[in-house]
Amino acid sequence: MDGLIWQLSVAVIALAFVALVVFLIKTLKAAENSLDKTSQTLQEVQKTIDELSYEVKQVVRHANGITEDVQGKMKKIDPVLETVKNVGDILNEVTISAKQVSSALIDRFKKSPAEIRGESTFSSASAAKAAVQSPSERTVDSYAAVYSDKKTKQSWVKWVDVAAGVWQRYRA
Repeated sequence: MDGLIWQLSVAVIALAFVALVVFLIKTLKAAENSLDKTSQTLQEVQKTIDELSYEVKQVVRHANGITEDVQGKMKKIDPVLETVKNVGDILNEVTISAKQVSSALIDRFKKSPAEIRGESTFSSASAAKAAVQSPSERTVDSYAAVYSDKKTKQSWVKWVDVAAGVWQRYRA
């Protein structure tokens, strides 16, 4: 009986080993299928990455072209911006000059008639003329009366008045 138990034990062990091998084969086949699918997926991902890298390179090249174009245009605009800055500086100087002339004129008008008669040859006829004149004409005339070189000073003041008028219209 001892021999029969041995044979039976060996047969059970052989059947268990066969069952184990069958399950291992099924598991290995499933793992092989998973690895094949993973390999296919990785190949597809690699192909997609290659396509995307080409497109990204194209986008970068296009962006570089746009950047170069914008830089070129900015270099072309720089002189215009410098000119606008210079015009602003000039208008600022003209405004300051107009303020100075206006202040001098206001100071002159604030003086009493006795002070004006004592300091200048401002007659009642010229006072009547000043009352009828426009503010810019009064500015030119009063400036010319104060300074002896009438032609140079008068033309300069006219230009200041014109510039001040342009500046006021520009600001409005």
